[in-house]
Amino acid sequence: MPSLPDFHPDPMRLLLVEDDVMIGESVLDALRGDGYAVDWVRDGQMADTAWSTEHYDLVLLDLGLPKLDGLQVLRRARARLDRTPVLVATARDAVQDRIRGLDAGADDYVLKPYDLDELQARLRALLRRAAGRAEPVFEHGAVRLNPATHEASLDDQPVQLSQREWAVLEALITRPGVILSRTQLEEKLYSWKDEISSNAVEVYVHSLRKKLGAEFIRNIRGMGYVISRESQAEQARGESGNDGHHT
Repeated sequence: MPSLPDFHPDPMRLLLVEDDVMIGESVLDALRGDGYAVDWVRDGQMADTAWSTEHYDLVLLDLGLPKLDGLQVLRRARARLDRTPVLVATARDAVQDRIRGLDAGADDYVLKPYDLDELQARLRALLRRAAGRAEPVFEHGAVRLNPATHEASLDDQPVQLSQREWAVLEALITRPGVILSRTQLEEKLYSWKDEISSNAVEVYVHSLRKKLGAEFIRNIRGMGYVISRESQAEQARGESGNDGHHT
């Protein structure tokens, strides 16, 4: 019996730490529009609590925060040996803040006021680096995803995906062979304030199978969902090479 793929937690979720309401709302809208699940906190103490109790794929951290300075929040996380990628947000003229942030463990910085296109590009780059990959586009068999443009295709033909279908597919295709439970995929889809439908993940997986092929996403009973490490084309080649007609 073939062994099951490894089980590994891999939700995609961002923590936005920003005390300016206007900036926070615009960034929140942009990130959610890109399909991320985002938790937004507005002071350093809330940031420290959220970061120490939840799993995040990336933290967008403002430094000038009430109650607890952003640098202190960052240093506490690194003291816990938390390796979550951190994108520090600093004012355009605060060179020393940028240096202190990078020296405290930040991975990159973005200047305020935000250029949202640059912010989103830096987020994608940090997430790629954290996943150990350099290529900007995901390809698995005949399926191709471009996070920068939110375009999906099958056999070079465009496939229309809803925002949450995209979120489920991206979480799975970035880690072929890794099983994600329903709870982990819900964390990818929803932030704190969202209401979660009990069968939402099943609905999105069913829709993705209709669009990409019934066998593209596998259900591992009692564990969750996975995209096989081998693409369907590779599996088909392997089966044809073992059809018993060898000389």
